[in-house]
Amino acid sequence: MKITGQCHCGAVRFTALADPARVFACHCADCQIISGGPFRAVVPIPVDQVELQGSPKSYVKVAASGNRRAQCFCGDCGTQLFATEADEPKTLNIRLGCVNERTELKPTLQVWKSSAMPWLHDLDSAPAHARGKDSPLV
Repeated sequence: MKITGQCHCGAVRFTALADPARVFACHCADCQIISGGPFRAVVPIPVDQVELQGSPKSYVKVAASGNRRAQCFCGDCGTQLFATEADEPKTLNIRLGCVNERTELKPTLQVWKSSAMPWLHDLDSAPAHARGKDSPLV
């Protein structure tokens, strides 16, 4: 499936060929901290199937697995774009939040489930508002 995406300010854009069956959600503490959310959903795509416009910045961190991972983001707006191998990129784990077709890319797998927030399964029972401006909390 062809996907397109960009950072929030549009300085970095991409098109890619994604396999929807490979989408996964990661609940590890690193993904929670780096994303600012309870988990991160990604689609891994071989580098040669991604066309990137713009120059993302990167931060290299050592994952819990011991792998060196480059966390790539827009240097202007800070949008998290993808992670890849730090030394010789082969696969870009593109963050679904910056993919335009994200509603069509449901995760088929969860990893680091032991770190998942225990309240995630309770969200369906929480009061919901169609838009943020309708909420008394926002």
